[in-house]
Amino acid sequence: MQTLHIKTPSTDGAGGDAERAGTGPGRDLSPLLAGAATAVAAVGATLALTDAGTPLRGPCTLFFLLAAPAAGIGAALRGLETFGRVVAALAGAVVLNMLVAQAMLAVHRWSVRGGVAAVTVLSLLLLLPLLAHQILAHRMPAHRERRSRKRTQE
Repeated sequence: MQTLHIKTPSTDGAGGDAERAGTGPGRDLSPLLAGAATAVAAVGATLALTDAGTPLRGPCTLFFLLAAPAAGIGAALRGLETFGRVVAALAGAVVLNMLVAQAMLAVHRWSVRGGVAAVTVLSLLLLLPLLAHQILAHRMPAHRERRSRKRTQE
């Protein structure tokens, strides 16, 4: 049997580089990266829907087509670890894009604008139950509190 020892941080402040790594100005870049990814995806969708002739249209649209459904699927998979969540969200985004392309080709209605619009709508539909759940969860404690106050007053 193997015994695992957990090293506790020292109280004298001489913890080393591992402790100082989490205290600098670049310690939490995830909101900044999320904002940048959202901006690039929005630019990609806008360039695709306006049919702009810029060389950035292709890469930004491809990023949008992967990021939008992946965000919706990743948000629904909150219980998974980060790596598994990312892999499942990206795989789901590829599957969703393939299904949209296959459906549009089957009905002979393929267009870039239509594909981007369909992926946008489906991505929003993936996020809708999560947003509804968060809104209800936010309002429920206040509703429960009002009901319990009524019961105690009666």
